[in-house]
Order: sequence, then structure tokens, then C-alpha cells
Amino acid sequence: LIIFSFCLGLSCLSGFYHMKSKSYRISKSHEELLIPPMPCHAKTNVMFLKTHKTASSTVLNVMFRFAERHNLTVALPANELLHLGYPSTFMARFVEGFETIGQNYNIMCNHLRFNPLEVKKVMPANTFYFSILRNPISLLESSYIYYKDSVPAFRGSKDVNEFLEAPTKYYQPADYWKNIYARNIMWFDFGYNNNAKDDTNYTQAVLKEIEHNFHLILIADYFDESMILLKHTLCWHLDDVIYFKLNSRSQDTVQTLTPESEEQIKAWCSLDWKLYLHFNQSFWRRIEETIGLEMLEKEVNHLRTRQKELMETCLSEQEAVREDHIRNKAFLPFQSGAANILGYNLKQDLDNTTLRTCQKMVIPELQYMSYLYAVQHPHKKRKVVGSPLLWTSLQE
Repeated sequence: LIIFSFCLGLSCLSGFYHMKSKSYRISKSHEELLIPPMPCHAKTNVMFLKTHKTASSTVLNVMFRFAERHNLTVALPANELLHLGYPSTFMARFVEGFETIGQNYNIMCNHLRFNPLEVKKVMPANTFYFSILRNPISLLESSYIYYKDSVPAFRGSKDVNEFLEAPTKYYQPADYWKNIYARNIMWFDFGYNNNAKDDTNYTQAVLKEIEHNFHLILIADYFDESMILLKHTLCWHLDDVIYFKLNSRSQDTVQTLTPESEEQIKAWCSLDWKLYLHFNQSFWRRIEETIGLEMLEKEVNHLRTRQKELMETCLSEQEAVREDHIRNKAFLPFQSGAANILGYNLKQDLDNTTLRTCQKMVIPELQYMSYLYAVQHPHKKRKVVGSPLLWTSLQE
């Protein structure tokens, strides 16, 4: 079975890399699709399934900023919850105010374990559903560093390569609930059993079900291309998807995987591997059918130019810095495991309008969520996220 999965992976990857290796170009059929452009209206009812260690914190920031800009209602965690019940399967009651607000939320994007029937109780019928995936090879290495202290399967090994030499030695079934980050975490986030047998009929049925539940799946390994596809699909503007990378870690905490470890991940996380291969292909197919590769290249360049402009405007160092170099502790991201999660310093002489724009680009997800919670539910007790909410007072 492992050999079969490996061969399947090589077959799919060869097709993918063939696609990526060719130069950006656009066919006549794509030109006809793009000319003339069809009028569209921005989608404002959107559900984003925030998967783990997939650049999803950056997407969440995009969603929060869009919600604020358009005065939309966000489905936020109830009471003292920081996530929507995760890792428990999502229930509508995990959303603050659901009993009174009902099906009148516009945006849902905090961590949850997907449960379509319960999500549909909260979100309107015309909601757009999307999520994001990452190559399981880099994802597992990232998870190992980030959750090193909290996942029993990781704690027992000295590094990620030792863990992957014999993962079943460290991954005990009795600790299943504590070990979800150690195996097929994306599969788990989508609501499925991450320890399920990798049976072809089962995996194909799950992939088909995900295709039915989600309108779009992005790929973190091609984040700029993903933002352009998202912009087109939701009919948003370029500044709606401009971002500063959030919740990233310093390079000195990245462990180099051996070739043997990389192959082991494909087998150990075979459900995630098949999930990634399937939607990586559909991602590029979607781009070719809607935007075209030539237009994609131009728009990615525009996005990066605009991003560079904003970084020059907002940031004193023009890049993310280590936690001990972050001056304003309101912008200090949550630290976990052996990772050193980076943050940003803003320039000191910004005018009020520019300052507010820049603040929202760099605010970590927990602080941003707490701020939105205070705005939407002013009579509720504020959430405690572990750092002073100086940014909230600035907004007030």
C-alpha cells in the first residue's frame, strides 16, 4: 500500500511539476474567457476553514480586515473560547451570540474542526466556502517545531528526523487526542479521522465530499498565486488580499529533513499527501481555466509591488523581527514550542489613517480576534489572550 501511495504521489507530482515548469502563457480559449471581463459583485458571505500550519493566520488577517472594511459580522468564539471549539467537532453554539443572531453572520474564519451541518446553521445559504492546504512534508516539520512541547509523539524524540525514523514508536494510540498534530492534521481539520486506513475507495469518497462542500481550495506553497485566485473568485480588490506574512518563524528553528524523512512523511501522512496532490492539481487547473497563466504572472507582480509599497510605508525594519525585538508588546504573537514566531515594528511617525491601516496589517490573530469581539459584543467580558491589548485602546 505504501509503495502504491508513493508511486501515486510520484505520478501526480510529475504532472504537477510539468505544469509548473512551463512558462506562463495564455491560450486563445483563456483570452476569450477574459475578454470582455464579466461584471461581478463582491462576495461578502464567506466561510474560511482555517487549517493548521498552512499560512492560514495570514488569510485570517485578510478576512478580518475585509470584514471591518465592509462592516460585516464575524462568527467569533463564544465566551472565553479562543477557537470555535477546536479540536472538538464544530457546533453552532460555539459561536458568540448564535442563539440571538441566528443565520446572520457574514464571515467565519477562526479555527474549527469542520462540521458542515452545524456550520450551515450559522452561515447563510449563499456562503462561499474555501480553505487552504500545504505540502505535508514542510507542514509536518513545521508542526513538529511548533507543537514540540505539547504533543506526546514529538516530545519523545530529539528532532523531526528521529521521529520519522519510527513514528509508531512515539505515536501511541492512547494519546490520540493529544497527537492530532503529528499525523494527517489537514485531514483532521476537514472533519475526518486522521488515523483512518488509507483505502482508495475511502480516500476518493472524502475528496469528492470536500469538493462538494468547498468552492475553492488554495495552496500555501503558492500563496501569492492563491491570493490572486481568491481575489478573482470573490470579486474583491487587490488591497483586499494584500498581506504581511503572519505567524511565521525564524529560519534558525527550521530543521532540515533527510530524503528518507521526506519519503516517510508521504507514507506516514498519506491521507494528507493524497489530499494535497488532488487539490494542488485542481488549483492550477482552476487558474488556467479562469485567470490564465499570463494574467496570473502580471497580477502576482502587482500584488508584490503593492506589498513592498506598504512595507516601506509601515515597517521600520522592512521585514519581520524576532519576538525579543518587537517594541510594542501589543503586536507580540503567541509563542509555541521551539519556534520563534516573528512579528513587526511600525514606523513612529505615521499619520492616524496610515497608522490604523498598518496596525491591522501586523496585529496577531488572537489580539485581532479579541478586538473584534469587543467591538461586536461590547457588553461581554473581553477575551484574555496573554498580552496587553494596547492596540485596542489605540483604536478607541
